[in-house]
Amino acid sequence: MKPRRREVLLGLAAAACAKRGSDSGMKLAVCNNTFREAGFAEACRLAVATGYTGLEIGPATLGDDPAALTAGARAELRRMMAGEGLEFVGLHNLLAAPKGLHITTPDAGVRERSWAYFRRLIDLCAGLGGGGIVLGSSRQRDAVEGVSRQEAVGRIRDGLATLAPHAAERGVTLLPETLAPHLSNVLTTMAETVAMVESIGHPAVQTLFDTHNTAGETEPHDALIRRYAKHIRHVHVNEMDGRHPGAGEYDFALVLRTLREIGYQGWVSVEVFHFEPSGEVVAQEAAQYLRRTEAGL
Repeated sequence: MKPRRREVLLGLAAAACAKRGSDSGMKLAVCNNTFREAGFAEACRLAVATGYTGLEIGPATLGDDPAALTAGARAELRRMMAGEGLEFVGLHNLLAAPKGLHITTPDAGVRERSWAYFRRLIDLCAGLGGGGIVLGSSRQRDAVEGVSRQEAVGRIRDGLATLAPHAAERGVTLLPETLAPHLSNVLTTMAETVAMVESIGHPAVQTLFDTHNTAGETEPHDALIRRYAKHIRHVHVNEMDGRHPGAGEYDFALVLRTLREIGYQGWVSVEVFHFEPSGEVVAQEAAQYLRRTEAGL
């Protein structure tokens, strides 16, 4: 079979698989930076060809100052996604660009500039279609020298609380992310993150469940999902070592079953950190594995 014909047939099969998956309830998305060497239009095409119906975007993939994209440029990105039948899911890895941002630093000027930029990212998210903004960004949120963990969490809390009304106005949900202890020194358990979310008490500030970031947890992961279900608005899936689902030993069946049992209706988004042999292969294998796992529940 000729390579081009084989690619087309694989793409049609993956798209059919994605359609069946969306009909069955699990909404499967992929992060656009999975397709690292592709431009945005090609990443959209590859997302559908490998089995996804949603796209999560890393703003830094859009340029050195992604929040500066014009209304026309944002409309063009929406057009590219819609043209492939993709839904926009939201933003993640927020503060990687431009350089020099940090939201908990003792430098008040940098902190103010960073939160002002965060506000612009809310507008970018709204301009792309609304959705969730995942605040991971470990390097830009960590408690650094001169700042205690408690102070850092307080600054994250105050910043999110200040921006919550604007996010709600723009149809955006702010999602502070629990990060594994080796990735960050603040908000390393869901208990800490949810306590902060509840202290804000605004519907536009919720959280997510990320399989890769459960390293600091002591409860079984299904128990965590049940305990914090009312605040979980997004799900990231990857192996504990950052590879794609199915490449290791993580029990994704447990997570998918629990999400079904709690009536979760949001996106399940594949976010990986290892791309060998290629982003396309990784994305396709992850989608096929997750669909098979879902079908076996």
